[in-house]
Amino acid sequence: MAALAQQPIQPIPKVGGCPLGYYASGSYCVPSKSSNTRGAIEKSGNSCPLGFYSSGNYCLSSPSNNREAIQKTGNSCPLGWFSSGSYCVKSR
Repeated sequence: MAALAQQPIQPIPKVGGCPLGYYASGSYCVPSKSSNTRGAIEKSGNSCPLGFYSSGNYCLSSPSNNREAIQKTGNSCPLGWFSSGSYCVKSR
């Protein structure tokens, strides 16, 4: 059984305030050491992809989400990913 990919918890570019579970460090938002920190991506437009919720200028992975998302470039997503608004979400 393949492991499900979750949104990586890593530093992200700072756009305004940092999302819940992250703190500002220079031009980045860095994940805190809290066990509640979720993977985040920059929000594109006004909505977040399937399995994510809005936190300021970012979309955070919901606790039950086992999918990874990236911002969509162009009109389609890469093989193994499906479209969700302005994002591509990894298929299971």
